[in-house]
Amino acid sequence: MWRRRSGGGGTQETSPREAHEAPQAPVRAEPAADLTIDALGRKCPIPIIMLAEQINSVSLGGVVAVLADDPAAFTDIPAWCRLKSHAHVDTYELPQGGWSIHVRRNY
Repeated sequence: MWRRRSGGGGTQETSPREAHEAPQAPVRAEPAADLTIDALGRKCPIPIIMLAEQINSVSLGGVVAVLADDPAAFTDIPAWCRLKSHAHVDTYELPQGGWSIHVRRNY
């Protein structure tokens, strides 16, 4: 499947190989979190399981940062937040690859 990229002036097309590359998060300064879970190198669902086991160790309104480099975690952790009524604060690109996915505990 080919898709068009929006951009200045001309039309560019993305090959099927480029369409399946890992998602990109905006590169910004990452705020401090109350707890950091290092799930780098682990495949889903392990990052979600680690988050579910440890989210209650922060106070209500506290933020947990999950460090993950599995592309599935990029979409699965925000989906888990919606299912469990926690807040997906934001996702930050890590310099070494992967993301820091921030989750706020709501209950």
